[in-house]
Amino acid sequence: MPFPKKTCAVCGEEFELRPDKPGFANRCPECTAEELEAAAEAAKKSGMDADERREKSEMDAARRETIRNMLYRKDS
Repeated sequence: MPFPKKTCAVCGEEFELRPDKPGFANRCPECTAEELEAAAEAAKKSGMDADERREKSEMDAARRETIRNMLYRKDS
């Protein structure tokens, strides 16, 4: 049984949709590979140093405390 033919949503090229193809079903393997590489590069560049992690942790703690106070405060 042949694999179904699809048209790539990005470049318009026809490709066979195979079960082991990574990525989205509407993108050809070349476009999927480019997108995965771009995502990997973005992940490498978005690394945080210790100060940024501490700052984010403090903001998250303050946000959690505010939400907890809003949800469980008693209006008396």
